[in-house]
Amino acid sequence: MRSALKITIAVAAFVPALAFAQAKDGYLTDTRGEVVKAAGAGVCVRTSAWTPALAVAECDPDLVKKAAPQKAAAAAPKAAAAKPETKPEAKPKKPQPLNIEEKIELQGMEFNKADMTADNKTDLDAFIGDLAKANKQRSAVRFGAIIVTGHTDRIGSIKHNMKLSEKRAITVKDYIVSKGYDQKLIFWEGKGPKQPIPVTKFCDNKMKRKQLIECLAPNRRVTVEVVGQADPTPKPAAKPAAKPETKPEAKPEAK
Repeated sequence: MRSALKITIAVAAFVPALAFAQAKDGYLTDTRGEVVKAAGAGVCVRTSAWTPALAVAECDPDLVKKAAPQKAAAAAPKAAAAKPETKPEAKPKKPQPLNIEEKIELQGMEFNKADMTADNKTDLDAFIGDLAKANKQRSAVRFGAIIVTGHTDRIGSIKHNMKLSEKRAITVKDYIVSKGYDQKLIFWEGKGPKQPIPVTKFCDNKMKRKQLIECLAPNRRVTVEVVGQADPTPKPAAKPAAKPETKPEAKPEAK
């Protein structure tokens, strides 16, 4: 089965992968319980469980409800009208960088195996290619955090599926590294069967085993998320090279 799901622009900048990092309340945290922030960009790394309801002022102040402003005290008597002061014109603000997030689901891995299918590789190659195009279209694109999450179906024990989901995540991580990405910038983890695709809830355990395995195929997947920032100003289009002037051919002299 071939499927590729991308979602649009959202959060953070690349951070080094931390083997001891934990996911808590929608954000990636270190062993001290502090939110992991992207190196150089100062933005927090969200997990796949993040929702706007989990936003904290430290990471997403615009999403946190602000306290209602207090009512102003009774207005003092107005003083005699004075001539309005002429304020200098405000300088135009510099465009703020765009927070971006790209995501793909590599679904349909074979039952009880960690290998990528041919479709998985094709979809991931296209995904990486689109990121390269985005880098060329912007004057500055900073990609640095790649979050790889392995998943399984619900067949089998939790312990076995957790190990299998980790193997799937490592397989995809190694494939991305083979394409030239620094493995220090990749954070990976396994979720086992904990985050199933919603549609698979209709897969009845009373089905024949082969039919159930096929029904649960979308859950046998790896999610790849890439976060970073981009300059909002597109690169100017390159001017076409001027064609050399062609001189008319000299007419042969009459003999």
